[in-house]
This record gives sequence, structure tokens and C-alpha cells, in this order.
Amino acid sequence: MAAFRSSIRHYRFFSTTTTKSTSPLTISAVKAKLRSEHDPDKALEIYNSVSDSNASPLANRYAQDLTVKRLAKSRRYADVEKLIDSHKKDPKITQESYFSTLIRSYGLAGMSDHAFRLFNQMDELGTPRSSISFNALLTAYNVSKKFDQVPKLFDEISEKFGISPDKISYGILIKSYCELSLPESVFSILKEMDKKKIEITAITYTTILDSLYKKGKVEEAEKIWEQMIEKGCTPDATAYNVRIMHAHLGKPEDVLALIDEMTKAGLKPDTITYNYLFTCYCKNGMMEDAKKVYQDLQENGCFPNAATFRLNIFYLCKNGEFEKAYEVFKESVKKDKVPAFGTMKILVEGLVKNSKTKEAKSVFKIVRKKFPDNVLNAWKKLGDDLGLSKDEETPTKEAAASA
Repeated sequence: MAAFRSSIRHYRFFSTTTTKSTSPLTISAVKAKLRSEHDPDKALEIYNSVSDSNASPLANRYAQDLTVKRLAKSRRYADVEKLIDSHKKDPKITQESYFSTLIRSYGLAGMSDHAFRLFNQMDELGTPRSSISFNALLTAYNVSKKFDQVPKLFDEISEKFGISPDKISYGILIKSYCELSLPESVFSILKEMDKKKIEITAITYTTILDSLYKKGKVEEAEKIWEQMIEKGCTPDATAYNVRIMHAHLGKPEDVLALIDEMTKAGLKPDTITYNYLFTCYCKNGMMEDAKKVYQDLQENGCFPNAATFRLNIFYLCKNGEFEKAYEVFKESVKKDKVPAFGTMKILVEGLVKNSKTKEAKSVFKIVRKKFPDNVLNAWKKLGDDLGLSKDEETPTKEAAASA
């Protein structure tokens, strides 16, 4: 509660009264502000600035979701509730689509019981119910990892409120079974959808494919792929990437064959596709081919994501190429996509072991400013163990002595 009172003192917290600015904030601008902000109070401050601007609905939703995640990560669930409750006074609360974003936000915080309670308040707040809010509730339970409760909710809520589940509802239901590692259970649901003439989307097929491959049920996965084609459901890049995810554990030729098939189908391989190809080459000891995949990314119309940098640094370090890994690290800093603690630990330890202390200190200093508070202690301990933080502490002590 002290943090909450502090938030009130420093800036207007959870207010629904807005003052529109003349320059609207884009979703990109909001992402840039919130992506690296791990302090929940600062995230709230950014959220208020977005709420007070002429930001797009998508930017507002993104800011709300990120802020809720930051609060939940700090276990400030009471503040999550206050934030969402503050929106009940907004005139838009009678719009089901707006209301549904609030239900979904509770899911992001892992507060599925609050999502259920809010769903039940729709009548008193004058908001109609349909498959939109129904789907938001089911999603909240899936996101909260309460997968086992989704099938029961699916049946009980649809019956109680006379809601007809749509293709998205069934997709969420199927996802819950897949997350429970019960992909075989979805076949009866697919038959039910067929009987009711409800479209089975590419997203739903891809969810099943992913689950079957992860369980090692390759034959069943291939049958689902064939069924998908037979039903006239055109696979998208995500569906192909699921197949490539399975293939990348084998030989590069298998991955390349799927990429060729994908291209011939008129689909453009994306960064995720190339990350799998990169990893496949590395696992097969073909580092030069892997490096070429990374070098050609931009030429192929793609840009490295966080996973690209993580994989690249990891495998370069594993191959003993710590200087090259350091160069990739500097690129990740420029793109604000610094890998997580585990990968950076391997890099720093390798640099120190290979007498690249200057580079190791540079990594230590930069990463210390990038990592969230919950891993800073571990990072500082690593620096102490490797003798990287000594030089940084000395000036502070000297300054204290001169003062």
C-alpha cells in the first residue's frame, strides 16, 4: 500500500478523466516507452500519459496490458484491481469490446477469479453479453493457466447466458486441451464444429499441430495438416513455422525443403523461420552456414528479434567465438533486444576466461542498466565473482571520502 500511496503523490493515478493532446501516440511509440520499463510505478506513469493523450485504442490497450503485467510481476494485485475498477466509470464501459479488454487484463495478471466476477457484473453496468465477452473470459482463464477450468466454463457460461460459441470460442477451448497435453481430446470437438458448420481456422489447426508435434505424435500431426488442406483452410506462415519447428531438430535439408514449399505456396519466410534454420545449422555443426543465415536476414526482408540475438550469442559462445559473440551483443544493444541473464552470463564468463576483460566490463556495465530489478542482484554477484564491478565501486568510495 505504501507504493500505491507514493504513486498518488507523484502523479495522477488511475484517473479516467482525460485531457486530449494534439499529437496522438502511436502503438510504436507506446511500445518504445514501455518495452524496457520494468518499474511498475514508472509503467503506471507512462500508462497515465497514454490515457491522457489522443492515443489509438490499440496503443491504449497495449499500455494497459503492459502496465497490468508489470504490477502483477511485482505482486501488486490490489493495484491491478484499482486500475481496472477505475475504468468502470468510463462511458465506454457499456461497449462490450471495451469491457472485454478489462476481463482480458485480469487474465494477464493471473486473476481469473476477478475476471469471472467482472464478467458477472456486466448486467449491472449495462453492458450486453455475446461471444465477444465470453471469449475474453475463456482467454483470461487460459492466460492465467487455469486450463482445466476452461471446458467447464465453456459449457456452463454458454448455457446460462444463451451464448452461441463461435469459431474463436472453440479455438480457445481447443487451446486449453492442448495446453493440458491432451491434443487427442480435440478430435471430438473438431467433429462437433463440423456438425455445427463452424469454421475451423488456421489458428486452431496450428494450435493442434504444435501440441501434437511437442508430444512426438508426428503421424497424427501430419494427418491434421492433410485435413487442414482438404478442408480448404490455407496454411499461413505460422502453420509452416510449427512444422519447421519440428523439422529443425533434424537435418537442415528437411528445414530447407519446408521453406521451399512455403515459398512456392506464396508465403514469405519470416524471422522465426530463419531462427529455426539458424539453430538447425548450429546443431549440425555447420556454423558458417548459420552465420550466413544471420548475415542475410535483412536481404531476405527480415530483422533480428530477441531470439535471433539470444541464439546467435549462445552458439557463438558454445563454439568458442566470444569476440564475435561480443559484436552480436553490441548489435542487440542498438536494437534494444539484449538477451536474458543466462545467455549474458555465458558471454561474460567466456570473455573473462579468454582475457577479454575490457569487453567483459563493457557488457557488465551495459547489461546492468538493462536488466530488471529482480535479476540485478544475481548480475551484480556475477560481476563481483569475475572481478568486473571493482573499478566501478572505487570512484564512488573516493567520492564519498572526498565529501
